[in-house]
Amino acid sequence: MNNERFTYPMGKYFTLKLLIIIALFTASTMAIHGTLLTSKKQQGVIVLRLAENLVETNPVTIAMHKFSELVANKTNGKVIVKVYASGQLGQQVETIEQTRLGIIDFTRTNAVVMANVSPSIGVFNLPYIFRDKKHKYQVLDGDIGMDIRNQLQDIGLISFDFLESGVRSFYTSADRPITSIEDMKGLKIRVQPAQMMIRMIELLGAVPTPMNFGEVYSAIQTGIVDGAENDYVSYMSTGHYEVAGNYVEDNHMSPPAMLLMNLKKFKSLPEAYQQAISEAAAEMAIFERQLMFQANQNAKASLLAKGVNITRIDNGPFRQAMQPIYEEFPMLATYIERIKGVK
Repeated sequence: MNNERFTYPMGKYFTLKLLIIIALFTASTMAIHGTLLTSKKQQGVIVLRLAENLVETNPVTIAMHKFSELVANKTNGKVIVKVYASGQLGQQVETIEQTRLGIIDFTRTNAVVMANVSPSIGVFNLPYIFRDKKHKYQVLDGDIGMDIRNQLQDIGLISFDFLESGVRSFYTSADRPITSIEDMKGLKIRVQPAQMMIRMIELLGAVPTPMNFGEVYSAIQTGIVDGAENDYVSYMSTGHYEVAGNYVEDNHMSPPAMLLMNLKKFKSLPEAYQQAISEAAAEMAIFERQLMFQANQNAKASLLAKGVNITRIDNGPFRQAMQPIYEEFPMLATYIERIKGVK
C-alpha cells in the first residue's frame, strides 16, 4: 500500500483495489493448487488452506505447522491444513477478506488489523492497556476475550484461542535513535493500516506511515521511513535490525495474534472434525505462547550479540502522551472499564 493511508471498509463494502487483489491471488493460487486439491478429494481427504504472512522460521509460523500436525493427528489424516507462509496468499488485509469470502479457509492475523473489521477488538490495541502478561491473559482467556471472539461470527469468521504476538517497541535507523519522547517528533514510523495505530503515532509527534509488512525493510533502507515498531522476534527474523539498528524498549503495545477460519466452512464440516480443529487450535495456542515468550528472550540476546543498540526508556511520558486515545474511542469505554477491573 506504499505510503497512502488505507481506509478499511469496516466489513460491509470492499474497495475496487482490494477486490482486484483478491481476484489475482485467487486465480494464481487456484491454478497452482487445483490438481493437489482434486487428488486429495478423490482420496476422501479434506484439504484446508491457511495463510500466514510471516516467514517459515518465525515462531508463529512454526505454531501454524504445529496446528496442521495436530489437526491431521486428531482426524487420522482426513483433514489436512496446508500452511502458506511468507505472504504467499497475500498480506493480512487481503487474507482476512479472502477468509471471509471463503476463498481460503484460515488466516493468522493480529488484533491491530482485525480492529478495522471488528472494532471491539481494538481495545486490545490500546497503548498500555495490559498491566502485565498475567493480566493480559486473564483478559484474553476470560469473558472479555470470549465476548469479542464471538462477535466475529457476525462477519463470517470463527476465532480460536488468542495467540501471543510479543510486546511491541520502536526501532529506528542508525542516525535517528530515540532517547526520549522528544526524539519522536517528525520521525516517519511505519505502522499497520489501522486507525488506532495511526493515532498513537500522531500523539507522539511522529508521522504515521501505513504500509504492508513486507515493504518495511526496503522502506527503512531507502529512507522512506525512519523506523517501525514490533517485537524482538519479528525485528530479528525479518532482518530489520540490519537497516534499523536502534531498538528502544518502550513496550507500548501487546496486541494478541489470532487464528481465524471461515465460519461457513467450519460449520460445513462433520461435528467430529469441528471438535478436532477446535481442540487442535487450543493446544496450539498453549504451544505458541510458550514458544513466543522464549523466542523473544532468545532474539534479544542474539540481537545484543550482533551489536544492536537496545535501550530501555522511561515510558512515563509516552504513557501520558497517549492518554487522549482512550477518550477518542468511546465505543470501547465499556470494555476498557471491564479490563481495568480484571485483577
